[in-house]
Amino acid sequence: MNLPPEAKQNSRRNHKAMSEAPAADIRVAHAAGNIVGEVPMWHPTEQVLYWVDTRKPCLQRLNRDGTVDVWPMPTNIGSYVFRRNGGIVAGLKTGFATVDLGTGKVEHVLDPEPDMPENRLNDGRCDRQGRYWVGSRNPGNSDATGSLYRLDPDFSCHKMDGGFIVSNGMAFSPDDRTLIFGDSTAETYYRYDLDLAAGTLADRRIYLQTRDQPWKVDGATFDSEGYYWGALLGGWAVGRFDPAGRLDRMVRLPVSHPTMCNFGGPDLDILYVTSGTIFLDEDERARQPHAGALLAIHGLGVRGVAEPLFGG
Repeated sequence: MNLPPEAKQNSRRNHKAMSEAPAADIRVAHAAGNIVGEVPMWHPTEQVLYWVDTRKPCLQRLNRDGTVDVWPMPTNIGSYVFRRNGGIVAGLKTGFATVDLGTGKVEHVLDPEPDMPENRLNDGRCDRQGRYWVGSRNPGNSDATGSLYRLDPDFSCHKMDGGFIVSNGMAFSPDDRTLIFGDSTAETYYRYDLDLAAGTLADRRIYLQTRDQPWKVDGATFDSEGYYWGALLGGWAVGRFDPAGRLDRMVRLPVSHPTMCNFGGPDLDILYVTSGTIFLDEDERARQPHAGALLAIHGLGVRGVAEPLFGG
């Protein structure tokens, strides 16, 4: 895929000293035209890709024959996880909810922040003990009213940390010893020590800061080698970061605002990337015909880790 000049210039200007890997094969998996595409996740048993448009709002599934199924959501959806017994658990503006994919029925579970009705649940992932971790965000991108929650399989909810403006960048390391999670508005991402058996966090310290960059990390994932991949919002790229938080590799994209990346495909060797149109004015949209699309990057030479299933 040919890249626009802006993408090439951005990479050259900010990362001249970083050697680039061979060019990857970037394809449009689906020309979704999403307002804010997010959360691409490969279902480990269905072997198909799901993702959302947070603002439409809806859940989407790319089937093997190229067709797309869509489930409307009653309000903004920030993230979701697959359930062991079918369907999903979602983090909505109104709190946690279950979704029956057969009927489309959405059932409210609980609101972890009833005293802050304008807040909404944002980025979230499932750990390999079947618990759903979700961060909330401030609606005006201004105040640190967001928190980090853990929803257990019995649907009990536990506050794990707080003081975030917009929760983003969540990913569990493949050895289950680390959680990366941060605040994209404050442009600071933290590394926590994870006790998987107990479901607890310790020793929060800074993993990555992006204040000196023209981009920030939005959604993220780990590869099987323990490197952290982030969608570089505003940076025309996805980036791979080493365990110390150093940028190891950059893959340029035909969209300026990728929103999340995650591995999928039968061998978990395709990096799917969502994007959005909400960030662009009319002229920018005309110059970025693939904005809002679901992209698929082939040939990276690395693989991801299968998504865990929520145990409730």
